[in-house]
Amino acid sequence: MLVHFLYPSDPVEPRQPDEPFKEQIGELRKLGSAVSLVSLEELAEGNGKVRGALPSDATVVYRGWMLTPSEYEKLFSFIRSCQANPITSLETYLACHYLPNWYPLVAEFTAETKIFAVDADLAHELKALDWEKFFIKDYVKSLKTSVGAVVSKPEEITVVLAEMQKYRGIIEGGVCVRRFENFVPESERRYFVINGKPYAASGPVPELVVECARRIQSPFFSIDVALRADGVLRVVELGDGQVSDLVGWEARRFAEIWAET
Repeated sequence: MLVHFLYPSDPVEPRQPDEPFKEQIGELRKLGSAVSLVSLEELAEGNGKVRGALPSDATVVYRGWMLTPSEYEKLFSFIRSCQANPITSLETYLACHYLPNWYPLVAEFTAETKIFAVDADLAHELKALDWEKFFIKDYVKSLKTSVGAVVSKPEEITVVLAEMQKYRGIIEGGVCVRRFENFVPESERRYFVINGKPYAASGPVPELVVECARRIQSPFFSIDVALRADGVLRVVELGDGQVSDLVGWEARRFAEIWAET
């Protein structure tokens, strides 16, 4: 399989890579991987242009910013128009990008979660759950600024969602309410899975990650796990690998796992 990487270009200078991804690109190229650039701004306007040709029939791995379903569909169609093959379909992208899609597959390994529409009576729903604390996020992200994502009183969810709308500009998909779990500080680790094989930034891969890799049918995704206060390893989150950043990883190590494949 010929793997080719596609990264976002700089918004001002489309012939240059976007600054946050320069180190990744450099390390991939050192180990022999080919990289092209695409302007997400131009793509949104319907004027997609690739800088550095995509080889015909290559398997293209996008590495960049999170994309909405419509944005990803545009990127998918653009790659296909170049006679190349995106590694991940829109359906598979959303299978790991949206929490309600992956949660049923690993439910026993992660926090109990309830899914609600944005316009539901959420204070009433939280009160009915009768949990001690609630972790609030949409299908993709939690609120990491302002009041944060954890509430102990049901009525506080109104403030969290208002702040999410203010700071993020969107509540994507719906509202995920997760039973709060207390994790050991600094214990969270990210693993990447490529074609069913999990990789660690360093050290061994936990059996929990291996089991999740068996269950999730995606060619490239990430798994975050953390040690709960009672000593049990738990799944914190899954994500599509194309839009998962290198938390805890060195760019060199990330390039090496692709060289191994």
